[in-house]
Amino acid sequence: MINSENKPTVSIVIVTWNGKKYAMECLDSLRALDGVIGIEVVVVDNASTDGTPQAIRELYPEVKLIQNDANYGFAKANNIGTAATSGEYVALVNSDVVVPPYCLEKMVAFMKANPDIGLLGPKMLSPTGGIGDSVYRLPTVWNYLCFALGLHALAPNSKSFGGFLMAGYAYDKTEDVEVLTGWFWMAPRGALNQVGGLDERFFMYGEDIDWCYRFRKAGWRVVFFADAEALHYGAASSGLAPSRFYVEMARANLQYFQKHHGWLGGLGYLFATGIHELVRVVVYGLVYCFDRCRRPAAELKVARSLSCLRWMASGSIRSQQQAGE
Repeated sequence: MINSENKPTVSIVIVTWNGKKYAMECLDSLRALDGVIGIEVVVVDNASTDGTPQAIRELYPEVKLIQNDANYGFAKANNIGTAATSGEYVALVNSDVVVPPYCLEKMVAFMKANPDIGLLGPKMLSPTGGIGDSVYRLPTVWNYLCFALGLHALAPNSKSFGGFLMAGYAYDKTEDVEVLTGWFWMAPRGALNQVGGLDERFFMYGEDIDWCYRFRKAGWRVVFFADAEALHYGAASSGLAPSRFYVEMARANLQYFQKHHGWLGGLGYLFATGIHELVRVVVYGLVYCFDRCRRPAAELKVARSLSCLRWMASGSIRSQQQAGE
């Protein structure tokens, strides 16, 4: 791993929270790039209790470690890390990502050749050998309703009914997209300074959609780069508390709709989400009753949806709507 004597080409910011095993593998992959490209690595730990910061301090002394005294969330922690960097390009990389040789070099070369790109994201490889989903459409009430009703599964390649998840996206060519998920981004310093950091009102989730929206609104391209790839394990932290993080995702989506589509858009999102969660409760409830082999997974999905419906029925929505006004 390099702490270049001169200004680094790429500053890598990694946020950790109780994911020591994944963070170690991520940092090992970056250390293997020693001498290939000038990088600096900043790790921001959100008050982990599993020994992550202690292990980083002991095993990776070349890394700049920032320890928060509480879990500040994904957006704020990344902003703290970004403020401590000096590279020409800044890469926000999840702690459960393994960066292979030449990934960063290819991304930097492509961005240098295309200076109008504000955000670039590589191809996501999953641990099972497939390609992970990392490209979405900007959510609207309509495409979220299509998702809620399951139309996206029937017509995944349809712009009208395919929903925001883009389940039929091929990931076989480099092109401009609407949303790159926040597992791995690279941005030039100039674009980052113009657009600003992640919106810290998003504790976890939603900040990636919001950031892509802001980059595009400011005139910068958001591009999926098919010629570079990295491994993403997925859910290294959120998998520790599935129901909690499922509700957190719904809360973040509501924040996004309220911010960019007003109170009416927020109500539309809540309507579509209510339909979606009710359908999930019924469908997976039936699976639980009649398919013993799938019972554990069905039980988890029902629990997630019920948690989301309870949140929707609580006063937390009203207070959040008032906060957004």
